[in-house]
Amino acid sequence: MARYQARRTGRGRAGVVAIAALALAACDVDVINPGPAQDDFLDDPGAFDAVVEGAVATAGFALNWVAYTGAYISMETVPSGNVGNLFGAPTAVRERGVLEEDDNNTHWNNAHQARWVAEDGIRRFERAMEPDEFASSARVAKLQLRSGYGSRLLGENMCTAVFDGGPAEPRSAYWDRAEAHFTDAMATAQAAGDTEIAMAAQAGRAAVRVYQGDWAGAVADAEAIPRDFVYEQDYHSVDWDDYNRFFWGNNYPDSPFRAHTVWSTFYEDYYEETGDPRTPWGFDPDRPVGTVEPHPWYFQLKHDHLTAPINLSSGREMVLIRAEAALRNGQVDEAMDLVNSLRADVGVDPWDPGNEEEAWVALKRERGIELWLEGRRLGDLWRWHDEGIPGQVEDMTGRSLCFPIGESEMETNPNLGPEDQVMVTG
Repeated sequence: MARYQARRTGRGRAGVVAIAALALAACDVDVINPGPAQDDFLDDPGAFDAVVEGAVATAGFALNWVAYTGAYISMETVPSGNVGNLFGAPTAVRERGVLEEDDNNTHWNNAHQARWVAEDGIRRFERAMEPDEFASSARVAKLQLRSGYGSRLLGENMCTAVFDGGPAEPRSAYWDRAEAHFTDAMATAQAAGDTEIAMAAQAGRAAVRVYQGDWAGAVADAEAIPRDFVYEQDYHSVDWDDYNRFFWGNNYPDSPFRAHTVWSTFYEDYYEETGDPRTPWGFDPDRPVGTVEPHPWYFQLKHDHLTAPINLSSGREMVLIRAEAALRNGQVDEAMDLVNSLRADVGVDPWDPGNEEEAWVALKRERGIELWLEGRRLGDLWRWHDEGIPGQVEDMTGRSLCFPIGESEMETNPNLGPEDQVMVTG
């Protein structure tokens, strides 16, 4: 737990030092974490693998928190237990689906730390390597990829962009930063001969281009990704920070938490009606309700073990990007053919919309099903609301559509004032 005691808003070096030190230990459970290392030690090429793995670990921690709480707000799950800061939903989230700035410090700080750690690794490697080595290094490509995912996580979930103690910027600054990192990762990975990283970077860029409104670019990237491609965020059982929070907070054997439930969400009835293997949940008659809220406890089974990975990009998501682009062009039949091909893959009946608005509902539902509990839903709901896209799914009236700037950032960043705090609701 020591690696996260010194939380920053993406400005300090303490995070990467402590995280990378633990990453060395995480490779072998018989090695004891020696604690924080001197910052200069991480400029030694012998520490470069630890720098990369530290960035991966920090990204996993950030995704865990943002995806978990974002699922409450976007109604992918419903709070059914409250055990303080570990798994419980803040009162405003539980009662109104609203994230207030004093509820968002952990999410804001962790997400910015993940971005900063990966970007700082790139800076270190660039100082230490010759230009040709840097431009063809698989380690550099992986850090560039993680930097892209870090900015994408922020762009899909945070209301306002702030970088390293600077002023407030439009949310689009996250997407621009992510696209640049993904583009760099593609070039570096291709030079290094790492096709997996190159493909993940292109898939990540496709998703970012959706938010930028570059649908031609998004489709071009999406078409290059095979349908069976998956790039995941791994989790581990070394330390509780490395566990999959969706599983640990709910499904862990004899879990005392029972923190969230699928009850009363779209996914409750949908799974009962279709048996779609992408949205599984279960019920324990010996523990029928949550630990605090008297809701039926229907526990998710998508993340079905303590180290279950979370998808960062997939070829199936790319099909949905192509489908949405077609629907935006009025090509309803083409869009539904793509969507229903995904449903055929998993053995569930096709959507059969009667008009374009119903086609939008089907597309929105399919993205929710395919990307369930992956930290992606809140961003989708925000962008559709922001663009006035037809076809209502979840009723987000009065609910948060993004995470506000964390209270600690507002209090310590001299470049921010009260006018910079944006609270976006449906």
